[in-house]
Amino acid sequence: MAKAGEALQVDPRDVEAGFVAAVALAESGRMADALKAISAVLKAEPENAEYLAQQARFFLLARREADALAAARGAVAAGSSDPLVLDTIGCVFARLGAHDEALPLFETAVRSAPDVIEFQFNLGSTLGFFGRVDEAARAYEAILAREPGHGRAHLALAGLRRTSPETGLTRIAAALSQNPDSEEEVRLRYAAFQLHEAEGQLDEANAQLSLGNARHRANLGYQFETDQALFEIIRRTFVRDLPLMSDSRLDEAPIFVVGLPRTGTTLVDRILSSHAEVTSAGELQAMPLAVKQLSGTSSRLVLDPATVEASRGVSAQKLGELYLARARQNAGAAGPRFTDKFPLNFLYIGYILQALPRASIVCLRRGAMDSVWSNYKHLFALGSPYYRWSYDLMDTARYVLLFQRMMGFWRQRFPGRIHEVTYEWLVADQETETRKLLSHCGLEWDANCLEFHRNRAAVATPSAQQVRQPMNARSVGRWRDYEKHLGEVKDYFLVNGIPLD
Repeated sequence: MAKAGEALQVDPRDVEAGFVAAVALAESGRMADALKAISAVLKAEPENAEYLAQQARFFLLARREADALAAARGAVAAGSSDPLVLDTIGCVFARLGAHDEALPLFETAVRSAPDVIEFQFNLGSTLGFFGRVDEAARAYEAILAREPGHGRAHLALAGLRRTSPETGLTRIAAALSQNPDSEEEVRLRYAAFQLHEAEGQLDEANAQLSLGNARHRANLGYQFETDQALFEIIRRTFVRDLPLMSDSRLDEAPIFVVGLPRTGTTLVDRILSSHAEVTSAGELQAMPLAVKQLSGTSSRLVLDPATVEASRGVSAQKLGELYLARARQNAGAAGPRFTDKFPLNFLYIGYILQALPRASIVCLRRGAMDSVWSNYKHLFALGSPYYRWSYDLMDTARYVLLFQRMMGFWRQRFPGRIHEVTYEWLVADQETETRKLLSHCGLEWDANCLEFHRNRAAVATPSAQQVRQPMNARSVGRWRDYEKHLGEVKDYFLVNGIPLD
């Protein structure tokens, strides 16, 4: 940064120095200054693909998604053979849900620089989103050939099940013997869990999962009481008078698919987006960010008691407009009807129904024990602030109970506005439950919804492979395989009057 500044003082027209300064500003978190600097650079060289790629990245970091998409497409049009530039543009597209635009860039980057591990990983991930699992596996194997202890590659390969469990476990044991850092250890143990499970070695699987979760939870400093307090203030805020101004006249009718993660939200999203009139925008942060922005709080968390309190008196119309403006920046939200399947939007149901009176809310319900187990055994993004409760069995059980009570509150507060889909009923009688779902959303019958597994659109969630298979009940009752390890969870639900299945 200092050298770039010196170069600019000597020659203010030194474009490369200006570019270096812009990147340094972005890395230091000064996004407004970085965007000004990159804009000045682009005035001098408006067709420079590298500069446009970085501008797109800066826009993304500043949460200006529409500008990021335009800059990324401008970078593609400008043309570049530099694999780093292509990968940068591809990452912007991927973050915006435009995986079809990202994929060819990642493919070209890997062809040009096959030894760069990050390029291979981005390609493998995106191929997996499109169900091209054999090609994805080859990308991950290329990573392990260069870096045998790469935890993300091991974990991804275990999920694809394209390598024999015995081979995979041997390689993971070798990687663990090298004393990896804590994050890599967590990934490796989750991968070992999946491979032991595939071999039917359930005690060994549970041991690896327990070690991985304990290590990760120790790094998080999570306190269940924080979530408990948040749920309570949301309930208190909406229990009598609605907190927002009742001024929304918006006609837009997005479909919000909510619920706990790992309970069928991706499946229902896939069913809905197979309808001729519906597209999927994926898991958007648009509503949480809109509430945060209009609340005006400076707290670090997107949703906390201070933000809920500060939202009182906010214009419902403005909240809806801000949500739509943010949502429309995603490639999947361009049409008149789209789905937003961020699971934790269940916390925002009151805001959604005030801001978007014609919105449809679809909530997934799944057996309590399966809900606990499916979350506990899944490794979410290590830096995610959303699912920190899922790395301890009892924290997860307590969160499931909070969720069930919150949904009971919303049902009473907004009678008839929430359609609940019971996962077990859906897999048992697909057509009947799909007809009910479409009716709630005001959609005509479309038989394509029964063929959701033929939908070729990318799926950027952990369920990417499952939703490419026809409806099945293989996930129902999976907790019983580990029942002897779940006694405390069972007792907790029974004491609280919660059915296990």
